[in-house]
Amino acid sequence: MIYHHLFRNADKKEVVTAVIGTGHFGKAIITQQKYNQFIDVRVVMDKDVEAAKKALLDAEIDEKSISYTSSISEAKSLLGNGNYIYTDELGVLLDIPEIDVVCEGTGVPEIGAVHAKKAIENGKHVAMVNKETDSAIGPILKDMARKAGVVYTPVDGDQHGLLMSMYEWAREIGLTVISGGKARDGEFIFNEEEQTVSIEADGITVHESHEISVSDQDLQYLKMIPEGQTKEYLEKREEILQELPGAGAFDLCELTIMANCTNLNPDIDRLHKASLRITELPIAYCHKDNGGVFDDEGVIDLITCFRRHDEAGMGGGVYIVVRCDNTYSNYILTTKGQIPNYDRSTAVIYRPYHLCGVETSTSIASSGLLNLDTGSLEYKPRYDLVKYANRDIKAGDTFGGDHDLSLSAELSSTREMQEGNAVPGHLLTGNKAKVDIKAGELITYEKVKTPENSTLWELRKQQDEQFLSQ
Repeated sequence: MIYHHLFRNADKKEVVTAVIGTGHFGKAIITQQKYNQFIDVRVVMDKDVEAAKKALLDAEIDEKSISYTSSISEAKSLLGNGNYIYTDELGVLLDIPEIDVVCEGTGVPEIGAVHAKKAIENGKHVAMVNKETDSAIGPILKDMARKAGVVYTPVDGDQHGLLMSMYEWAREIGLTVISGGKARDGEFIFNEEEQTVSIEADGITVHESHEISVSDQDLQYLKMIPEGQTKEYLEKREEILQELPGAGAFDLCELTIMANCTNLNPDIDRLHKASLRITELPIAYCHKDNGGVFDDEGVIDLITCFRRHDEAGMGGGVYIVVRCDNTYSNYILTTKGQIPNYDRSTAVIYRPYHLCGVETSTSIASSGLLNLDTGSLEYKPRYDLVKYANRDIKAGDTFGGDHDLSLSAELSSTREMQEGNAVPGHLLTGNKAKVDIKAGELITYEKVKTPENSTLWELRKQQDEQFLSQ
């Protein structure tokens, strides 16, 4: 941890911040500010102004110091007097020179594109909480920010930002990253005595609790994977657990950003999406030569953490499976606390939590005080989240977001905006089908009405021209 040196030696001592969107992530940035000496969230914007005000109140800010305004001149006066502002007008925060960083957390792809573009054009750093926008046009936004002399950064606290940090750290110390990825927030809980596996609703990624019973003959496949039997056990677990809810598009959204910010690639198009104990990660998610399931190294994937109720979980955290290429170094790696596979050729390093907005202050302070992002060294559009119809879709129907059950998602290599190519999933959100689409069909450009005056689609076009034509 070097932040405590760097932040204190910066020329500025505080980052004045605006947060757009008061969902659970954005609100946590606001409520945690009082306990971090380097950030001051002075402006909160939300279309629901009462939610914006409540976020400031929940941050234990005196109500007498909180004011609504839609006026730029009034906002400047209020800030000058030490007040906190809530608003539903973007111009209020864009035209205040004291605001250093804008955190975009609406979760709406089109709106996020508008906010981020305008913030960059107005000389603001952008901390991109909105992974939906980021997954579609993050590379071009980062390039725009660089050219404008500001920072565009992912945020500590969300899984993709944390995996980038872990991946870059591993590379800096010379580890070979065999695989990396994330755990779903929902976990499969195994009750050995009752022979059941369940998953609890969390109201965000799992909407209904489910439980299944396990037969006597299937029970062995829920025990620790024996040496040399990874493929068999994963296939049987997939069959046994198929009635439980699996990964959603929201999981793959973060994985898309991870893939574009690292050199990790999917092993197979649909991913393995295995149900694994933490201790099974280095056994299963490595090369076949070492007992795993991958045909290659440098793989990205995800897991559902499988555990008993009294075992540690992953908490929606992130992991890398690694090795040292020197024999003695690898001996140290696999015998000093990390969990290895059977032949000690790999080990898993993992972070069993992501603290959302509670830990995002490091990204905000890094951009505002140091003019640095907390992401990866490179950000290139190599993969997209693409979507398929789960049911028949009629011409004129509106596509939903990542929680739309009429759509399913996969990762796919990035393609240009032309007929026959898949539309990046978050370019669909809020737009309409141009033709009837049958269940099972990939959503391609000729099947979607091109929206008028879309900042998101225009920036995606620029991104394709800049990166895919090279």
